[in-house]
Amino acid sequence: MHTIAAISTPQAPGGIGIVRISGDDAHTVAGRVFSSVSGKKLNDIPGYTSLFGTVHDAEGTFDQCVAANYRAPKSYTGEDVVELSCHGGLYVLRRLLNACLNSGAVLAKPGEFTRRAFLNGKMDLTQAESVMEMISAQGKEAVRAARAGQEGRLHGRIVSISKQLTNVASHLAAWADFPEEDVPEVDADELDGQLTDVSGKLKKLLDGFDTGCVLREGVDTVIAGRPNVGKSTLMNLLAGCEKSIVTAYEGTTRDVVEDTILLGGIPLRLADTAGLRNTDDPVEQIGVLRSRSRVKQAQLILAVFDSSEPLTQEDHDFIEMIGDTPAIAVINKKDLADKIDKPYIKSNFKQIVYISALHGEGLQELKTAVQSVLHLQKIDPAAGVLFTQRQQASANRAYAAVGEALKALRSGITLDAVTVCVEDAVSALLELTGEHVSETVIDQVFDTFCVGK
Repeated sequence: MHTIAAISTPQAPGGIGIVRISGDDAHTVAGRVFSSVSGKKLNDIPGYTSLFGTVHDAEGTFDQCVAANYRAPKSYTGEDVVELSCHGGLYVLRRLLNACLNSGAVLAKPGEFTRRAFLNGKMDLTQAESVMEMISAQGKEAVRAARAGQEGRLHGRIVSISKQLTNVASHLAAWADFPEEDVPEVDADELDGQLTDVSGKLKKLLDGFDTGCVLREGVDTVIAGRPNVGKSTLMNLLAGCEKSIVTAYEGTTRDVVEDTILLGGIPLRLADTAGLRNTDDPVEQIGVLRSRSRVKQAQLILAVFDSSEPLTQEDHDFIEMIGDTPAIAVINKKDLADKIDKPYIKSNFKQIVYISALHGEGLQELKTAVQSVLHLQKIDPAAGVLFTQRQQASANRAYAAVGEALKALRSGITLDAVTVCVEDAVSALLELTGEHVSETVIDQVFDTFCVGK
């Protein structure tokens, strides 16, 4: 394959910038644009060593540079790799990249470095996908999940299940095709137990997908309630700055105010909404309509109530509006006299948190409640979770195929039908890891990557 090059650091000014070169001619290309102060050549030094020098093009020398040398197969891509680190100005980086392209390299496509790592057996497809998950991670738990993917823990779970199914398929095939050989007879009850066990493992794997999505994308979270219960104060507390205007006057918030925050390592895409009430103010009416719309679309609702006041009809209407959407009752102003109807709140919310948004009290309890209502405490991201639609689709096909195998077995259909279903499940899992996958799927995976990775 041709030698590729790309800027591997963000397209923005920084203290340092890196141009990465990978391929058989990586050292030759780098040697044409880099000169060490010691006079040593990149071709002459061992892998995992560096040289300090300068970079130049046809117009002359334009920056200092550190050239890091990696030798195949012990590199990220499995090929010869050189990383040229210079000052992180956009002009300098683009000039250095152009110098590399003029010296024989080809501009890398999105994700091409990682694609080569996959094709060269440095990682499976789930590990490759976890690279972008690491880059886009917004919180601690997302990093844990991405790291687990990179370390092969998701791969390990899938391979373990695949081996179980392969053993089942092998036994079925041997028993059917070689009756003259001393192959143990297939015991229906034992086979049922094996398939049931695999089905349970696949179900558990699929159950973790929602968690993977939450960690990657965050949770669309709405702060809602009637006016003056402390919604905007809570928004400001969570955001760590004054995102929303806070006054003693009802109807201050008239539009949706948004921010993304981390709560317990989970990204929450927060929306502070206008107070829910009937009003004659036409501008406020628009804000209330938008609030109602956001409540209906939310993945999580922080339903804010005033502890110092009895529940109003507006509170009751709001509770009814929430319906089955995951919600936490946030009882604000706990530092004031308690007048709220606690039994009614308890009958409508599984998670209740008492806070004082004004004094910053109750955040830890709110964090715990968020994790509980989203069932995040049941999933260990470090164990390896599904986090892409492609992975979910492959796992679903495997789960469905095992279900069909169990159905065929329990209905007394010939074991040939069971074998076909088991083999379909194995095929789906091999596609998940990338061992048996089409070029189209590979293209789709790496097209989502950034250039330079």
